[in-house]
Amino acid sequence: MSTWSLDEWESKANAEKRLVTYQLHITLQQMQQACVGCLAEFLFPAGNYLYTGSARRNLPARVHRHLAPQKKQRWHIDYLLMAPKARVTAVGLFSEAECYCNQQVSGEILLAGFGASDCRAQCGSHLKYLGDQ
Repeated sequence: MSTWSLDEWESKANAEKRLVTYQLHITLQQMQQACVGCLAEFLFPAGNYLYTGSARRNLPARVHRHLAPQKKQRWHIDYLLMAPKARVTAVGLFSEAECYCNQQVSGEILLAGFGASDCRAQCGSHLKYLGDQ
């Protein structure tokens, strides 16, 4: 498993075609309330988060979309990333399955079902709160 800076991840993703899973390392600089799709209105505490997602085709395009400052809110993660004080600090890229990568990370599930509406591995959430480290 490899994590790259925002300057390095794209060249790594383009060089390795077997990559299907990404992890966004997110820092939320202050508490943020957001209505997350059909899940709930939720108050996210400040701190560090890890979001795990996948793209079977064109992984770089999916990550670019998440990094874009303006976008249509389509996925759960879009609602958090649109917060003014949310910042992606690094990107992890993996050839292993999304749920496997998610389960390798210890962290707290704050909002059940976040990013995991199609999860069959009982992850609970694909967003984990790592604390205010």
